[in-house]
Amino acid sequence: MSLLAADIRNTHTFLGVLDGEDVLADWRVATDERRTADEWSLLLRGLLGEHLDGVDGIAVCSTVPAVLHEWREMLDTHFGDVTAVVVEPGVRTGIPVLMDNPREVGADRIVNALAAATLHGGPAIVVDFGTATTFDVVNGRGQYVGGAIAPGVEISLEALGRRGAQLRKVELARPRSVIAKNTVEALQSGMVFGVAAQVEGLVARMIAELGAAEGDVTVISTGHLAPLLVEDCGCFTLHSPWLTLQGLRLVFERNS
Repeated sequence: MSLLAADIRNTHTFLGVLDGEDVLADWRVATDERRTADEWSLLLRGLLGEHLDGVDGIAVCSTVPAVLHEWREMLDTHFGDVTAVVVEPGVRTGIPVLMDNPREVGADRIVNALAAATLHGGPAIVVDFGTATTFDVVNGRGQYVGGAIAPGVEISLEALGRRGAQLRKVELARPRSVIAKNTVEALQSGMVFGVAAQVEGLVARMIAELGAAEGDVTVISTGHLAPLLVEDCGCFTLHSPWLTLQGLRLVFERNS
């Protein structure tokens, strides 16, 4: 028996089938607000294939209210016999949220912090490279104490292509060198190495604000764009591609 974990973000939805801590299969699909509950059901059944019969639980977190509405309908209509947990205010996560308004913190960020604190201990910093680049901080007592949000690499590159009169859209890839010899690689250098420097700077400031020694803080990278950047960031302790899915598993276990 296994768990289907769904992390619904602004641009992509990440799906995974977990058996305990093991990720048996995972997928990344477009988050389309026009997709109906019936369409989501067809998509899931097509992706799950042989894993479908073994799924006995579903855990969901979402940053897109319109899509979450369709998922709720889908869960009721098409997966009514499967235990489902949606991460939202009132659901037990097991991690205290020390924010001015805990309800406004994205569910994905809470789930990431929970996974970091549970699997790796605190203090810890999670850097999630997605539509936005988010930084989430857990102190030594396992409490979520806040973080930061920066524009994501893809949307920054798209904005330059739209607003720059002599610039254009380019492939998001690591260039040959920091000092670029053409416009395409200059854009790529600014994005890849610029974001890497931004991450290193923010992480260093967060560690200083925590009052912890650099070696005592676990710095975790995750998100589908992380592989593009982790080699150029000297601050990471480890890369955890399925951190959010693992956090969803932990929430499901606490609430089912």
